[in-house]
Amino acid sequence: MNRELSMEFVRVTEAAAIACGHSVGRGDKNGADQLAVDAMRKMFDTVNISGTVVIGEGEMDEAPMLYIGEKVGCGGPEVDIAVDPVEGTNLVAKGQPGAIAVIAIAPKGCLLHAPDMYMDKIAVGPRAKGCINIDAPIQENLERVATALERKIKDLTVVVLDRERHQGIIEDIRRAGARIQLITDGDVNPVVNAGIEGTGVHMYIGKGGAPEGVLAAAAIKCLGGDFQARLCPEDDEQVARCLKMGIGDINRILTLDDLVKGDDCMFTSTAITDCNLLNGLNYFGNGVRTHTISMRYMTGTVRFVDAVHTFDKKKMEIKL
Repeated sequence: MNRELSMEFVRVTEAAAIACGHSVGRGDKNGADQLAVDAMRKMFDTVNISGTVVIGEGEMDEAPMLYIGEKVGCGGPEVDIAVDPVEGTNLVAKGQPGAIAVIAIAPKGCLLHAPDMYMDKIAVGPRAKGCINIDAPIQENLERVATALERKIKDLTVVVLDRERHQGIIEDIRRAGARIQLITDGDVNPVVNAGIEGTGVHMYIGKGGAPEGVLAAAAIKCLGGDFQARLCPEDDEQVARCLKMGIGDINRILTLDDLVKGDDCMFTSTAITDCNLLNGLNYFGNGVRTHTISMRYMTGTVRFVDAVHTFDKKKMEIKL
């Protein structure tokens, strides 16, 4: 993929974030999501790609735009696209931190077409690469990560979604002596935090959405970290979907190269509300300031784009 595309993808997530920004704290998560979807779809039409949405807002009969299989772009290299126009719709509705607009892009055939089901996940940054095993006890994983990071287990912080299904994991982490940062929604952003030095997050673990797992894996691959996962189908229909994807062994561990194949991928996210790494949207008189992270695996480049958008200079999808 052409490196110039990275800035085009920044514009895509910026547009989605700005479009739904005035919905923050207004209690309408579906309305915020639709605004972001509309703006992201419109901006994709200006990008020189021939893209196929492989992870999106749902099947064609469930979503009017950015549905799985939809073609986007105005012509160019064939790419797979994973999108979440608002990762953390509840966070936007409640005016809470951690909401982002996010996309991942890879050459055609390189992103796992993850079905909408649960996935067990574990993620760490580059210094702990090769130290995790999703089947190992929590204590063992923490010991290995602590050794790799040259610190004690008590100095590690692990992010976990605050769900009843994670009670056993939470107890195991506390018993081992590590700190826990419980989050209410959105696990892509915490995985990014685990992959970057200095965020205070050293590991992410738990069960969350499989589509979000592919987005997070793209970020971790760009950052040089490590990510393991396993699909968790809950009924025969979900098992059939896994088999249709070509995953014959439902219990097998999915590595980074299973989730994001090849030697090139890009990941971009723009903050809607404040995040560990990114500042949320900051509106002023006739414009807004955005903060975006943009990564590319091939070069290992991680850019932070701090941008000011003036509404009287360009058309933006803004609705009050």
